[in-house]
Amino acid sequence: MAFDNESFEEEENFAEMFAASEKKQETSRVVEGEIVEIQEDKALVGVGDKLEGIINLDEIRDENGELKFNVGDKIKVMVLGYYNERPKISYKKVLEQEKTIEFIEKNKENFEDVVVEGVITKKNRGGYVVEADSVTFFMPRSLAAFKEGDDVVGRKIKAQVVKIDEDENSIVISRRKLFNEERKKKKEIIDQLMAEDTVVEGTIKKITSYGMFVDVGGVDGLVHYNEISYKGPVNPSKLYKEGDVVTVKAISYDKDKRHLSLSIKAVQPDPWAEVESELDEGDTITVTVSNIEPYGVFVDLGNDIEAFLHISEISWDKNVKNPNDYLELGQEIDVEVIEIDPKSHKLRVSLKKLLPKPFDEFLKKNKEGDVVEGVVTSLTDFGAFVRIDGVEGLLHNQDISWDKNTKCKDVLKVGDTVEVKIAKINAEDQKISLNRKALLESPVDKFAQTHKINSVITGKIRDIKDFGVFVSLEDGVDALIRNEDLAPLVKEELEIGDEVEAVISVIDTNRDRIRLSVKKLNYIKNQAMLEEINDTESHSLGDLIKDKIQ
Repeated sequence: MAFDNESFEEEENFAEMFAASEKKQETSRVVEGEIVEIQEDKALVGVGDKLEGIINLDEIRDENGELKFNVGDKIKVMVLGYYNERPKISYKKVLEQEKTIEFIEKNKENFEDVVVEGVITKKNRGGYVVEADSVTFFMPRSLAAFKEGDDVVGRKIKAQVVKIDEDENSIVISRRKLFNEERKKKKEIIDQLMAEDTVVEGTIKKITSYGMFVDVGGVDGLVHYNEISYKGPVNPSKLYKEGDVVTVKAISYDKDKRHLSLSIKAVQPDPWAEVESELDEGDTITVTVSNIEPYGVFVDLGNDIEAFLHISEISWDKNVKNPNDYLELGQEIDVEVIEIDPKSHKLRVSLKKLLPKPFDEFLKKNKEGDVVEGVVTSLTDFGAFVRIDGVEGLLHNQDISWDKNTKCKDVLKVGDTVEVKIAKINAEDQKISLNRKALLESPVDKFAQTHKINSVITGKIRDIKDFGVFVSLEDGVDALIRNEDLAPLVKEELEIGDEVEAVISVIDTNRDRIRLSVKKLNYIKNQAMLEEINDTESHSLGDLIKDKIQ
């Protein structure tokens, strides 16, 4: 709603109503009285004609709570009317009137340029009473711009002076006109800001987690954290404080939401132009660690550009858990550029590419067959990974012990130091196979020390396979009886746990294998029986067979 002549006429009527509402039984007047008595919470003031009015002591206390007047002191008071023939008086109203007269005298020549900020203290039929710096103002309802039903008493507002009446000592203000003026001024400022290449200075009013609100000539705009630096999103509170002056450029304005977007980086030279022209992938550059996160490190190139060093590019060690263990803020390091993406303004670098490869260093010190010590770094269902000279090798379950039922996680834990033999090095795939059981005495070697080929031995069937039967012997040793060596036993009639007697046919310590033969034992038994069948002093059949084959 525009502020026009009709508004002035309506406002004058309201002003008259306001003035009338402030008048009591007779016109208010200022008189000089005398304090005749001070009681606990009030003072009696003589105002002439042997009449005494009452003033609350709070009206005559200073800012420290001390009384400014004593009995016998002269005091100016305003007689507001009468109640039960006793004058109604106020010292505060005198001060307000003096302040109002002072305000009118000071601003009567250019009052339409004056904006006041005060508190709504009262609401009446015509509008609102506003107090600011002890001056009373009247704001007609039509100029208040409040919604119907708003509870506004006690609310702090800003409004523009639209009329001064020296005769009535009244000042009319309008909140609506101030809004219209501010809206018009804001539009002019925004139109100017949105003009091409307009750069202005603004003052930071508020800093939030997502950006900063900047005052540019009375209009607030938002500098989003993406528009502060070419580094990308930054924490504004680390770079600025409220009250700082910054140079900005308007980049957009949403008319519906009335949101003005500003940019600091838009007024600065784009450092990415230099990156595109000066840097290539594979270049080595010196940077400074500017931010450390759990997933990697941001490094500053020194020209308002940050590059990202992913956690996987910090070290050849695959178990990097925390970048803080390797780098610290402010540290200067050399890195290799591994990716440049000018469109998305992303730059990735690598530290490990400039470091010696652990596998190459490992090959310089170690070879297949070497016995070394390593530290267990992790355990899995299939084995354990052991670190040796900065490189991890795999110790498979089948190579931890001669006992086939033993697994790495049964006998090792992370952090253990273990002695192993380097069984195989695959330089192409950078894989290392380790063996621990090769350093332990083989059960087959131990078995070979007490047993010979063709010795008779007894064991229990542990497993039945398509190609033969596995038999468990003493000391946890397994032996194989192939199908062709089972006769005269019938394989289909055998069960796990059955006891079997056979002779040792093969002891292969190199391949850790033992083979038995029932067929050969049966042949030897038959030969022995034919040779000794008439020997009445012969020993037991077992003894005869052993004697024969030894």
